[in-house]
Amino acid sequence: MTNFPTDWNIDYYHENYEPEEHWKLQKAFMEDHKGKFSEEYLVALSKTFANIELLGCIYSDPLMAKIAFLSKDIVRECRIKERRLQRKFGSETGRQK
Repeated sequence: MTNFPTDWNIDYYHENYEPEEHWKLQKAFMEDHKGKFSEEYLVALSKTFANIELLGCIYSDPLMAKIAFLSKDIVRECRIKERRLQRKFGSETGRQK
């Protein structure tokens, strides 16, 4: 695979108006794939990934497949964290009754 420059700052792309959940997903995606794609393309892919995960956006089949492949580890980790939170808060809610 071609190596691309890695001397750019991921945090440069954090927008103040952006929800924290979006930024966390985008940042994780960029950290995982920095150097594998051009900076501009990777930023676009990371935004697309966040849109799919958090907003339910749908894109062309080839792009959806690419994002699914590139994000599988990130999505798996997010699902694990979600389940932990659901169990934690679900059990705490049950105790308050």
